[in-house]
Amino acid sequence: MSERAVPFYCPYCGEEDLRPAEQTDKVPHGAWYCAGCLRTFVCRFIGIGVPEVTR
Repeated sequence: MSERAVPFYCPYCGEEDLRPAEQTDKVPHGAWYCAGCLRTFVCRFIGIGVPEVTR
């Protein structure tokens, strides 16, 4: 999948000034940079459904 899921706000500070981060050795593909708190983060989809419970 080559498209990014676009976040509407920073999960850390709530700022809406987000920019795609350039991929480097330390920054993975699909990362976002927040100009408000200067953090770089990745939004990752895990799955759909109810998780299995191990007993």
